[in-house]
Amino acid sequence: MVALFLADSMEKSVLLHVFVGVVALLGISLVTADDPYRYYTWTVTYGTLSPLGVPQQVILINGQFPGPRLDVVTNNNIILNLINKLDQPFLITWNGIKQRKNSWQDGVLGTNCPIPPNSNYTYKFQAKDQIGTFTYFPSTLLHKAAGGFGGLNVYERPQIPIPFPNPDGDFTLLVGDWFKTNHKTLQQSLDSGKSLPFPDGVLINGQAQNTFSGDQGKTYMFRISNVGLSTSLNFRIQGHTLKLVEVEGSHTIQNIYDSLDVHVGQSVAVLVTLNQPPKDYYIVASTRFTRRVLTASAVLHYSNSHTTVSGPLPAGPTYQIHWSMQQARTFRWNLTASAARPNPQGSYHYGKIPLTKTIVLANSALLINGKQRYAVNSVSYINSDTPLKLADYFNIPGIFNVDSIQTLPSNGSTYLATSVIPSSLHDFIEVVFQNNENAIQSWHLDGYDFWVVGYGSGLWTPAKRGTYNLDDALTRHTAQVYPKSWTTILVSLDNQGMWNLRSAIWERQYLGQQLYLRVWTAVHSLANEYNIPSNALLCGKAVGQHP
Repeated sequence: MVALFLADSMEKSVLLHVFVGVVALLGISLVTADDPYRYYTWTVTYGTLSPLGVPQQVILINGQFPGPRLDVVTNNNIILNLINKLDQPFLITWNGIKQRKNSWQDGVLGTNCPIPPNSNYTYKFQAKDQIGTFTYFPSTLLHKAAGGFGGLNVYERPQIPIPFPNPDGDFTLLVGDWFKTNHKTLQQSLDSGKSLPFPDGVLINGQAQNTFSGDQGKTYMFRISNVGLSTSLNFRIQGHTLKLVEVEGSHTIQNIYDSLDVHVGQSVAVLVTLNQPPKDYYIVASTRFTRRVLTASAVLHYSNSHTTVSGPLPAGPTYQIHWSMQQARTFRWNLTASAARPNPQGSYHYGKIPLTKTIVLANSALLINGKQRYAVNSVSYINSDTPLKLADYFNIPGIFNVDSIQTLPSNGSTYLATSVIPSSLHDFIEVVFQNNENAIQSWHLDGYDFWVVGYGSGLWTPAKRGTYNLDDALTRHTAQVYPKSWTTILVSLDNQGMWNLRSAIWERQYLGQQLYLRVWTAVHSLANEYNIPSNALLCGKAVGQHP
């Protein structure tokens, strides 16, 4: 029986009265006495479980698969000591946490050295001005295919109203495709130039079977995140409707849906009222846009039920791309609702801000030297052994070049590079994701959320701006791009740092469909960016430097 997770037993929440010495020591934020600290120690190990009925090696955090759920409150400071007991270097990234002025803690290879085996690193970051449903997961190699992921929920401060009554319970559902094959074997397949096979199944909270229990007449929040490697999913509950209330930190217009598409890397929160006759009902997640449909089911159990689930699983949508795109256009910002701050979301009139620049990014799949690679604007990204953020800070030459990728698609030959797009702090940019392939894409930007203002079929042109939603488009951190289609986002670059823009589909990310956005200003100020942490790991050409 699945109930709400209890706080990690190793967590201690302490209210600190902050003074300058503490700020210097922790290097995270000029916080107030109202911003508590939460301390965690996580140990990452291997274990053997059978998520799909076959014993396989998985990655555990404190012995848990999935990992412990992080429940924090807006502006909480998280001090998390991560101990790596694997046989490979390891990092965790905090998917959707903006890391305000603090890309040092982003947990990707462009900002952080991986934690060596039998070593540790202490993350220090703040859930600054955020609420909502997020996740964390390993950013290194193919570790995500073995686990190491979990839920990260940021709750509102007591004085900030939310645009719905407090639910009677809160469930986190980590849903994703899954492979029976060991993560090292999957990595070897990609390294040899092959693509990943089709997934073997779909899991909900790391299991093929789960039960979620509630009382008749009460309303519960279901936080649904797609933590898989490659496949969009459709989520539905037999006999019940889903009231969408939040998407990755945005409070939404509260539309009612029979089912919702959730693409790789995305999160949504819905309210479900148990208003049906008392019995058990199916909860279903099934793959979308796949020739063979994989399905996972769980049970919604009414506490006064004496009838088990029965009948066929509720069918998912039979319509494909057009249906999904139309649904995506119905996700709208609740302009009068507060988010993490008391001012309404709609008080920021994003549609009236002049654009500083337009970036058009076209993804592609191709062979380089006979091996499968993926590219953006004809550049297939390769990781440097020195994190870009460290190279930038220590002025280490030869690690990256801001001229290595163009901001418009080109018809030239594809090449390998450590690609970085330069931008200035406080730019307001338009990014168009152009997908000329037959496969759906999912794009994620670290350090930010962005307004998803347009979806369309075919090739994007400037004339498509006439179709943009410039009034109540919601903000989120991961956007899907449909086959032979485009998606446009607007981003306010108010967060200095080196930020990863990547495919959330992990094979594509691993084989080159990513880049970094360098948000920079010549003015060095703690108001713009925090100093390098005193405990920063150094690797590559940064070894021997002094933080």
